[in-house]
Amino acid sequence: MSTLGIRHDLGVSLTVRDGGTELFRYVYRPDTVRLESPKPYISPLRTRAGEVVSLFRPHDHVWHKGIAWSLPHVGEENFWGGPTYVHGSFYVQLENNGTQAHRRIVALDGCEGTATFSHDLDWITQSGELFFTERRTLRASLISAHAWALTFETRMTNVSGADVVMGSPTTKGRENAGYGGLFWRGPRSFTGGRLVTENGLGGDEIRGRRMEWMAFEGRHDERDARSLVLMIDDTANPHHPPQWFARTEEFACLNPAPFFSEELTVEDRATVRFRYGVGVADADASAAPELADAVRRLLARPDVLTAAEAPA
Repeated sequence: MSTLGIRHDLGVSLTVRDGGTELFRYVYRPDTVRLESPKPYISPLRTRAGEVVSLFRPHDHVWHKGIAWSLPHVGEENFWGGPTYVHGSFYVQLENNGTQAHRRIVALDGCEGTATFSHDLDWITQSGELFFTERRTLRASLISAHAWALTFETRMTNVSGADVVMGSPTTKGRENAGYGGLFWRGPRSFTGGRLVTENGLGGDEIRGRRMEWMAFEGRHDERDARSLVLMIDDTANPHHPPQWFARTEEFACLNPAPFFSEELTVEDRATVRFRYGVGVADADASAAPELADAVRRLLARPDVLTAAEAPA
């Protein structure tokens, strides 16, 4: 088994490498402008062969940042970026773009075939109020010669002093726009690609359906290679299995959306937990079921995210 290397740019980011290939860079203290709701993000994201399978700050949605934990409706606050959906007025730019601010590193270590990073964050509203505290843990694991996986866990504690309702544009009245949660934006060349599920292949008509996992098969320019990005929802997540916000035609994205059409109320001082697995492979759609099984096994391991305790 290969050894994953970790480079830590103190106070800014960490990079996980597989030999000479940079698998991903996690920026935990970004220099994002307020309008885009500053938040940690993963970009670039690569396969083991070095193919880039993410897009950072696209001109059509500048708040899309590779892979990020992005929530558009947290009470009346926006931790997604840009304008807020207001029923009857469509999208309105409000003074509510919050920040997910890094507070401290809890764990940073690697062993044969894995690399783990855990940190605490404060969710701060645009008016400066502390809304949530969070402990977030990421672990990269090599699966095979052609695939690797990222496990993502967040535990968010409501410290706002009141119950907070998490939702989406759909819960606010916009049909079939239930985005929010762990969101992946794919490369421009992936536009027109194929969504892969356990029931077969599809396109935008799959959006809103409930399922445990979904993958995206895309093609790269120049080399005409194919790559596969898969996301899987942990069985213990609220509202499992989730409805999916996914696109292929306007742009490539995947998002197991826990609040697609059903809000979640987090009581004051309560903690809500979400876990996900992300598989990245130099493969086509036929490899998706096997990749899903491998990522599911990682999520089932009792020690997969031992650093993810309740926020301090």
